[in-house]
Amino acid sequence: QLQLVESGGGLVQPGGSLRLSCAASGASLDYYAIAWFRQVPGKEREGVSCISSSGGSTKFVDSVKGRSTISRDSAKNTVYLQMNSLKPEDTAVYYCAADLSGVSMDVWPDGLYEYDYWGQGTQVTVSS
Repeated sequence: QLQLVESGGGLVQPGGSLRLSCAASGASLDYYAIAWFRQVPGKEREGVSCISSSGGSTKFVDSVKGRSTISRDSAKNTVYLQMNSLKPEDTAVYYCAADLSGVSMDVWPDGLYEYDYWGQGTQVTVSS
């Protein structure tokens, strides 16, 4: 059973950077497409970025495009989301999710139901 644990969130000033980690245990992430979502109270979960199982395809929501990167480290069984030039509107709980079929890449940022596993989330707060 795959388990996902997010880390790296915290309080950061506007303009700062964070690197979120999605560490897996119980199975290899190599076969999974991975996505990052975020959610604020009262709003729907929003897709932020995703990466294919090979790492050859990545996607970003327009609001973070150009200031974020997503990558995967097979040796560490971890996927990273690097976010730069952070804005107050980036404040949210960030979740990672894993999809074995890869179909999520075709329907992203929709298709929350395509993901087989979710982490518990990590809070990101951007504030001065």
